[in-house]
Amino acid sequence: MRDLLTDPIWEEKDLGQPIPESPHACSVALPLWKHVIGYEEEDADILDRLQCGYPRFFCNRIVRKLFDRIEQERSLSNEKVLLFPSIKAAERCADYVRNRHASSPRIEALGHHRLSAVYLPNPAVATAMDYWRYSGEIVTSRQAEAALGHAAGRAIEGDQARRTLRQRLAKLSGQNKEDVFLFPSGMSAVFAVHRAVQHIFPGWKSAQLEFPYVDVLRIQKEFGAGVHFFPLAGTAESQRIGDVLEEEQLSAVFCELASNPLLRSADVDTLLPIALKNEIPLVVDDTISSNVNIDAFRVADVVTSSLTKFFSGTSDVMAGSVILRHDSPFREPFASFLREEINDGLWDDDAIVLEHHSRDYVQRMQTINSNGEILFDYLSSKTELEHVFYPKSETPEFYRQLQRPNSGYGGLLSFVFKEFRNAPPFYDRIHVTKGPSLGTNFTLACPYTLLAHYRELDWAESCGCSRGLIRVSVGLEDPGDLIQRFEDAFLTLR
Repeated sequence: MRDLLTDPIWEEKDLGQPIPESPHACSVALPLWKHVIGYEEEDADILDRLQCGYPRFFCNRIVRKLFDRIEQERSLSNEKVLLFPSIKAAERCADYVRNRHASSPRIEALGHHRLSAVYLPNPAVATAMDYWRYSGEIVTSRQAEAALGHAAGRAIEGDQARRTLRQRLAKLSGQNKEDVFLFPSGMSAVFAVHRAVQHIFPGWKSAQLEFPYVDVLRIQKEFGAGVHFFPLAGTAESQRIGDVLEEEQLSAVFCELASNPLLRSADVDTLLPIALKNEIPLVVDDTISSNVNIDAFRVADVVTSSLTKFFSGTSDVMAGSVILRHDSPFREPFASFLREEINDGLWDDDAIVLEHHSRDYVQRMQTINSNGEILFDYLSSKTELEHVFYPKSETPEFYRQLQRPNSGYGGLLSFVFKEFRNAPPFYDRIHVTKGPSLGTNFTLACPYTLLAHYRELDWAESCGCSRGLIRVSVGLEDPGDLIQRFEDAFLTLR
């Protein structure tokens, strides 16, 4: 297998290659700026070369093969099929489609590998795929592999792996293993918490503090009572939540520490007494900083994380977690809801692979912390750049409210050129692997705003997220070698 630490996937000829070279890859090579534009514009020449993609956005080939088989064997004429990992997820998808189309999807529990099918008329397929993306309630490639008969069942090993993962996450977080819940993706973990919030506090809007990853906000807009959005981090924004509470009750406050892609942290010390006074749960996502670097439970009632990212590091397994604070006043209603809603939500083989990958997670994060800070310091010296985003410089006083002793700032950073015209050629020429996702053991770059907000670029820029922003997830490379790769790309601009 190609060693992406020393031989990255970065050239035009690499377009569409899986990242990494695995049938279960969670990223895909988009080596040039024009490839990203073509992908967003649905250019057939680009799409036809994609061998995979991020699994919530792109149906893995193994998953597609399973869909096709079920469609051939069980669908009626003019029906398309979409599969889900549980009957409840299928029912939620069908409800989502019914609310947006004059159609009534058919649902069927398939009776094996926990799978359920939603049968759809053609015009409703795109809407159902929106649900697949937003909810994260996906069938993973390894689950599809088992359903196709291409992998032996490993239920006993899967149970043991899930137990080990819960124990590992509980120890890292200082919480109880009974309060750790596993999901097939990070977004499905966020979605489960949002459903719990809506169940516990029906009819109340949530609040999103700081500009988040795109689908975290989308979930709060698309499902439930709606959301109050405060796109900037800072004391004033935390205080504005208190102003809203003078007019109405809120179901929860969501925030990322640090945020993706602007790496800002909310003023949780100001927010906490407001939440306590008004009996509102705080939901924090620690994917970007990692629980190695911050202790979100100093303030959070619930912590979500995408285990696909730094916890795994390999970008070949999807997973997410929800962890409840053991002494939160909201622990029991959240735990009761989650116990009823999920049944070992992480597939056996995904759990086994994730358990193996995460054994050296803490050690890897220490190296990534060091490399991330070295690259940040280097980029901060470049006169071509207008701004470099990193928790060390973005609201650092708020980040340090939750930072663990002797920890770092993580491996994600973003930057913007003074002149937009420099962003495309720099991206094209930088000698690192290029594609969506983050948290990989190898450095991974993408023009984030184009990928996440292509249809709403003006809005994203109004929130401080420039259309020329390049996001870099720093890996385990030799730092001197990594700096030289960036320097070589800068030299081509002169």
